[in-house]
Amino acid sequence: MGGLMGLALANPFWVWAAIGAALLAVEVFGGTGWLLWPAASAAVTAVLSLALSVGWPLQALVFAGLTIATTFVARSLWPPRDPGETADINDNIGRLIGHHGKTTHAFAGGVGRVFIDGKEWAAELDEASDLAVGASVEVTGVSGARLRVRPSH
Repeated sequence: MGGLMGLALANPFWVWAAIGAALLAVEVFGGTGWLLWPAASAAVTAVLSLALSVGWPLQALVFAGLTIATTFVARSLWPPRDPGETADINDNIGRLIGHHGKTTHAFAGGVGRVFIDGKEWAAELDEASDLAVGASVEVTGVSGARLRVRPSH
């Protein structure tokens, strides 16, 4: 056998560890969550290959079985994504939809400022044209850099 193939067959722990590390690296850059479970399965397979003296076919079956099982179990336990949730977790404006706050400046002509989630935001009204300072509002959407709000009761 060739040198590299002979080395891989003689050291299955390092091969599975490298596969796990490569899958984890791709997951870190992709961030989908789908490759986390195969990476963990490769790590478990690496440990099993070190602890037990089994051949490559059985190691591959263990890896495949663990990958399928952990993926299905993790996805059933993973909390479902809220349909209103934005895909970008760093979108600090989009995640405010549905939050409640108070006006900090009077709204005139449908434009004013609100205090929501510990910050003051520029806002425009959906329904009414004027609101007094301290009125309760609910965020209904985002329009550019402004929150769209409506009076809440």
